[in-house]
Formats: sequence, C-alpha cells, structure tokens
Amino acid sequence: MTALALRVSGARKAFGGLVAVNDVSFDVRDGELFALIGPNGSGKTTMLNLISGALKPDAGDIDLGGAKISGLAAHEIARLGVARTFQLVRVLPSMDAEHNVIAGAVFGRRRVWGAEAHALARELLALVGLRGREHVPVAAMTYIDQKRVELARALASDPRVLLLDEWLAGLNPSELNIGISLIETLNRQGRTIIMVEHVMDAIRSLCGRCVVMSSGRKIKEGGVSDVLSDPEVVQAYLGDDEDA
Repeated sequence: MTALALRVSGARKAFGGLVAVNDVSFDVRDGELFALIGPNGSGKTTMLNLISGALKPDAGDIDLGGAKISGLAAHEIARLGVARTFQLVRVLPSMDAEHNVIAGAVFGRRRVWGAEAHALARELLALVGLRGREHVPVAAMTYIDQKRVELARALASDPRVLLLDEWLAGLNPSELNIGISLIETLNRQGRTIIMVEHVMDAIRSLCGRCVVMSSGRKIKEGGVSDVLSDPEVVQAYLGDDEDA
C-alpha cells in the first residue's frame, strides 16, 4: 500500500464566530494528485493555510510523512517539505526570475546554494516555460509568467507536498492547456500535489480523488467522477460554479 504523504485529522479553524474549517479530515498518498474543491468561501484556502503553517489550527492534527506539523511556524513546515503557490501571485518584484527561484532553493527542504542553485533555477524556469527569460525582472512580466515563476520557486524547495491554490485561474484556453500539461508532468515525476481549483475540466483530467468542502465542512470525498456526480455536490458547488 502506498505510504501517506499527508494526513489531516479533525482540523478546525474559526475567525470569531465564523468557522472556516469545521472538523475536516482527509489523507493524501505519496505521489497522488489530489483535489480540494468547493464554492467560494467554503474554506479551501484556509485549509491550505493550515497545512502550510500560515495559520495554526484551533483543533485537530496535520501530519507530514507521519510527523506532526500542525502548530509549527510556516518556515519550519517549508523546510520539512511543504511548498505552495497563492491565489494572488507572490513574487519578489525587485529581483529577476532566476533569483526569485533561487530564493526557494535556499530556504526550502533541500537547501541549495551557489552555482548549483543557479543551475537548478534555470532548469525549473525552462520546465515551466520561461527558458531564456531568466534575467527578466518579474515586475515586468505578465501575470501568467509571474505565476510560472512562483511555481518554479515552489519546486526549487524540493517539496514533499506541493500546494497549488487556484494556479490555473485567469489563464486563457491555450495557457490552460499548457498549465494542465505542466501539472500532469510534475505529478508523473512523482510529485505529491494538492490542488485547490475551480476549473472542473482540469480536476476531471488530472485528479483521481478529491474532497469537496462547503461552508467549512467536508461534504464528500472519493473518486472524482463519483464525487462530481453526487447531487449534494452538484447543488453545493457545480451549480454555483456554472452560474458564475
């Protein structure tokens, strides 16, 4: 049986009277491409924030490779092997693309320096479609290229689990096809990926299993095709998404 990469057990997070994540549990296996879906405001990004350490859970445990990480600082969790992208791109605007990626190599799980870090950054920028643009300032790049830089930076940390928070959002159809192909390639390389995503075509083509959240609760978990045809999911999520 494939080992577990991540286990979330009874995670809860409240902001005053709003319970953003309400007793949510799920497992992600090594090498799995796993989806976390649901309507806007369902708690998906809060869940990623709990995994990455941006927020600490009020209750419950999160384990990475069998070791508890819930309650640790974000930089500690990053060094243990969790990397992420964000809904709103976060880059280092005063640096070029290569040095943005090097930042991930230096502060990640496998800390790489010097010439090795430069070589790794160039390799990853080529992987995400930015070959030849290594020395372009990220502030001068388009939104999609900044997203590519952010993804390359996350990969530079050599994560055990990669969290993608709506990485495909805002892409035109041709960019979307490229993005789906890139995520598929990363997974085939053995990457464990958790996707928060609204693009259902991507979820159907990429992911084997998913969890659906609504109003902070997990309402369904299982194989993607079964979950997406469930009436409760259609009502809570797909109907809203199709009307948007």
